[in-house]
This record gives sequence, structure tokens and C-alpha cells, in this order.
Amino acid sequence: MGRAMPGEQGAVDGRKLRGQRRRAQIIDATLTIVRRDGATGVTHRTVAKEAGITTSLTLYYFATLDELLIAALTSVTDAYTQRIRQVIDADGDKIAGLAHLIAESAGPGRERALAERELSTLAARRPALRPAVRRWRDNVAELARTQSGDPDTIEAFVALSDGLCTAILLDDREADPRHIRAVLTKALLGASHRP
Repeated sequence: MGRAMPGEQGAVDGRKLRGQRRRAQIIDATLTIVRRDGATGVTHRTVAKEAGITTSLTLYYFATLDELLIAALTSVTDAYTQRIRQVIDADGDKIAGLAHLIAESAGPGRERALAERELSTLAARRPALRPAVRRWRDNVAELARTQSGDPDTIEAFVALSDGLCTAILLDDREADPRHIRAVLTKALLGASHRP
């Protein structure tokens, strides 16, 4: 009872794998649209066209636009969250590690950072997206807590990190991780020396 027939398990695994690939295809198409047109350009129809599939197939995998945007945002933040977790868990200079991550927004991480900013802005109006957006901020706060126990300092550090990411996206020049580290460190030290 409940046992798969011989050969049936392979068929189930094959369907699951095809489903995962299709979801990834739809998410990639969504991120392409976000990068090119902004988050407001994302609809089931535009994603289907970008992916070269039917709109009904995008609706099969993502019944609502929020589900689709959450999946896209989560895919963007998962890799980034893993990287910041490595910085937090490492024994080295955590502020320098964060500075390098932030600096990547001017180079190899620009596409990801743009997509994340677009989706973060959309989350201000769509509460369902907020938990995925908060993961970055929560991890930056955790990193800050390794340097300070003051809640105001931690909040300022998170806001400064967000602001630096945004400023880098607005500039047309390379970001210097040493400068970013100096700014972040000054914020931590300055906060601890206030009366």
C-alpha cells in the first residue's frame, strides 16, 4: 500500500526535476524583466513571453503575481544571504567582508543589486514581499551585533549599509571596499564614543 511500482519512482523524479527547471526558467525570465523594465513591468504575460512559454504555465507554477515576485526576490537574496552568512561565521574582519559584498554592487553584483533594490521598493507597497527583503537587513544587523550591543548603533549600521548599496548603484564608478570599510567602521566607532 502506497508503494511505487518499478519504474514509477523514476517518472516521479523526472516530473519533479522538469517542474524545478520550469520554475527556475520562469524566475529567470522574471528577473530579466525586473532588470530591464523594473518590477512594475512584471506580469504573468510578460514573464511568459520572456520565457517563451504560455501564460497559463506561469500561472500553474505561480498562481499570483506576489508568489512570482516572492520567488524571484528569494532567488536573488538566497545567494547573497549565503555570502553574508559566510562573513558572519568567519573569524576574519567582518566589516571588511561586508564592505566587499557592498562594493560588488558596482561590478559583478550590479545586476543582482539592481533587481534586489527594485523588488525591495515594491515590497514597501506589497507586504507579502517584505519577509524576503528583511533577510538582508537581518543579516547585516547580526553582523553589526558582533561589533556592538547598542540597538541604535546596529540600526544606524543597517541603514548605512543600505544607503551605501544605493549610492553605489547610482554612481558610474568602481566602489572601493577599503573606503566602504572605513565608513562602516567610523559609524560603529563614532556611535560608541557619543555621550
